[in-house]
Amino acid sequence: MINLVLFGPPGSGKGTQANKLVEKFNLIHISTGDLFRYEMGNDTPLGREAKSYISKGELVPDEVTIGMLRNKVEAHPDARGFIFDGFPRTIRQAEALDALLAGSSTSVSALVALQVDDEEIVQRIKLRGATSGRPDDSDESIIRNRIDVYKSETTPVFDYYAQSGKSHSVNGVGSIGEIFQRLSDIVGQL
Repeated sequence: MINLVLFGPPGSGKGTQANKLVEKFNLIHISTGDLFRYEMGNDTPLGREAKSYISKGELVPDEVTIGMLRNKVEAHPDARGFIFDGFPRTIRQAEALDALLAGSSTSVSALVALQVDDEEIVQRIKLRGATSGRPDDSDESIIRNRIDVYKSETTPVFDYYAQSGKSHSVNGVGSIGEIFQRLSDIVGQL
C-alpha cells in the first residue's frame, strides 16, 4: 500500500499533480478541503460540527478532521493507497495520521514536497486568481501571508517524516509533465 503525503505551499501544484498520480498509481486522493465540503454539504454529524466552528471563524479541531479522514479511509478498504493533500499541517496532525493508518496496519510511505520559490508562488496564485473568483487569490499580501503561515506551521511536518527517512523534495518548477515525472520517479520506488 502506498500512502503519500503531498506537500507544498499554496499554488505549488499539489492538486494538479495529485490527480495525475491518482491516475498512474491507482490511489485515492484525499483533499481535506474536499472532505469538508462533502461532510458539510451532506449535513453529516462531522460536517455539522465542522460548520459550527467555521461559522464562528474558528479552526476545525484536529479530532473532527481526523474523523473525516477515518471515514474516507474506511470507505475504501481495498484501496492500493492514498494521497493526502492538505493534511497533515502540524506535527500533532502527523501523529494523528500515523495512528489512524496504524489502525489499518499501514503507514505513511513518503512525504513529497514540491519546492517552489515564493515569487513563483505569488505569480501562480495571482494568475489563478484571474479565473478562480477567490479574492484571496488576487491579494498579494494575503498570498504572502499564506506562504508565511505554510513555512512556519507546516514545514516542521517535513522534518518529522525526515526523521524516519520518508521525506523527499521535488523541484516544483517546470512543465506539468516534468514535475509529474519527478514525482513518479519517487513514488515508483516506494
